[in-house]
Amino acid sequence: MAIINLTEARIRELPLGSGIHRDEQVKGLMVVCHQSTRTFAVQGDVRRNGRHVRTVRVKIDRCDRIGLREARNRAKALMSQIQSGIDPTAGPAESGITLQQALEAHLSERTYSPRTVEGYNYHLDNYLTKFRKRAVTDITRQEVRDLFDTLKRKNGETTAGSVMRTLRAAINTAMRLDETIGGNPVAALRVPTPKRREVDVLDLKAWWADVEELSPIRRDLHIAMMLTGARRSSLLLVLRDDVDIERGILTFRHMKVGGQMMFPMGKALTARLKDRLAADVPLNSEWLWPSATSASGHIEEPKEAGLPSPHEYRHHARTLFIASGVPYAESALLLGQKLPGASGGYVHAEHLVEHLRRHAQALEDFVVATKA
Repeated sequence: MAIINLTEARIRELPLGSGIHRDEQVKGLMVVCHQSTRTFAVQGDVRRNGRHVRTVRVKIDRCDRIGLREARNRAKALMSQIQSGIDPTAGPAESGITLQQALEAHLSERTYSPRTVEGYNYHLDNYLTKFRKRAVTDITRQEVRDLFDTLKRKNGETTAGSVMRTLRAAINTAMRLDETIGGNPVAALRVPTPKRREVDVLDLKAWWADVEELSPIRRDLHIAMMLTGARRSSLLLVLRDDVDIERGILTFRHMKVGGQMMFPMGKALTARLKDRLAADVPLNSEWLWPSATSASGHIEEPKEAGLPSPHEYRHHARTLFIASGVPYAESALLLGQKLPGASGGYVHAEHLVEHLRRHAQALEDFVVATKA
C-alpha cells in the first residue's frame, strides 16, 4: 500500500488494478485502483469510550467525476465524523463490523497481488452474499456449516474449502479489530487442505523439442519460466525496463510475498532476452512479453498443449535446482520464497544477487546441457 503526495496528474497515471494508494496530506484519504476504475475513498477507525469498534471505509466518488480538492474536503469531513465515534456507513451502531468491512480491512493490512484480491472479492460476491452485510458477531456456526455443505454439494469440495478459508481469514481480522467477537465460527469445520498438485516427470530433451516448435516469443517465455521458476504473474508482468542486460538482472516487481526481487540471469537467458528485446522494438510495447491480441497488451495465458503450466514449471525448477547441486536456501531464494524460521526474516535476497548468480547459472547449465 503506497503513501504518496496525490496530485491530479499522479492519480491519472496510477495503474488500474494496482490497489490502494494513500494520500500524504489528508489522513484516511486514498485512491483505490480497481480493474476498470479509480475511486476516492476514506478509511479510519471508529472508537467509542477508548475502544476500537470497527474500521470503516467510505467510498467518496470516482476520480473521473470529482477533483482532488473536493475529495480532500469530503475526506476531512468524513474523518471528523469517524474520529468522533460516528460510523458514516450508517449501519446500526450495535451491529459491529460486517463481513464486507472485515474483508476490506484484511486486504488493506498488506499488499496482495491483484489476482489474490480478485479471488477474495469473487468469493464475497458469489458465495458469501448472504453474509456480506451481516455483522461478523451475528454469523453462527450452524449457518457456516450449512453454507459449507451447500457449497460442497453444488460446487465441489475444492471450491467449498477455498471459500471457507476466505471467510476464516476475514473473521480472524475482524476479531483482531473488535475484541467483543468471541470466536471464529469456521473453527467448527474441518476445512480440507488444498490437494497436493501432481506433476509428471519431465523429459527435458523432449521438452526442448516441443518448445522449439513454438513462436519465438512463446518459445522464449517457456524457457524463461523453466530457467527462473518464477510465478506466472511475476514473469508475465515484467516490463522491458525491468531487464538489465548489462548487469544480467531480471527484476520481478509483482511478488506474492510483496516487494520486488532481482533475479540474477544466467548467460544463456541473458543472451536470449537481449535478442528478444531487439526483436520486439518495432512493436513499441512496454512489456517484455507483448501480445497484440490481449487487452492488457501482454501475454495472459502462457499454457501450451503438452507443455507444463507456469506453476508446474516452479515444481520442475525446484527439482532441477536440487539436481544441479544448488543448496536448499539458495534455491528457495531464487524461487522468491521466504526462508523458514526466525533467522529467515534476516535474510534479504536483494543483498545476495551476485552470490545467487552461480546457482542460477547451475540450473541453466543443467537444463541447456539436455538440449544437445
